[in-house]
Amino acid sequence: MLYELIGVKSKSPSSLFSSSSHIPLTSFRIVRTSSLLVLNAGGVVRGITNWGTFRLPKPYRKQGATYDSGHYFILRFDSSAKTQHAVRRTLGLDPRLIRYSVVKMGAKLEDVAKVGGQAEWGGKGEGY
Repeated sequence: MLYELIGVKSKSPSSLFSSSSHIPLTSFRIVRTSSLLVLNAGGVVRGITNWGTFRLPKPYRKQGATYDSGHYFILRFDSSAKTQHAVRRTLGLDPRLIRYSVVKMGAKLEDVAKVGGQAEWGGKGEGY
């Protein structure tokens, strides 16, 4: 089954970027952990998309801190339902994530065959 993980993590200082990509190092570590869970269970990671920093729809509180913006990223992967549950369980324990959601994009081959790995931003502006 094809899943799409949409994650929002707390903003990090702009000096902490990974050398291999243009996403913050902490986002890179979260994506790497999730990807390794999928790959070790025999799944496939289709793609990783960095959407950058945007304002949240409303202020969100987590662990005593209030957040009004966060760094968005997308991870598309094929895996079993059991692996998807393990990814959700692991992300729920990560204090760096403000919010996350895993969406099932399809279960049949016809539904997911033409879906690419990149999730492009479809908004009209450069953020909020």
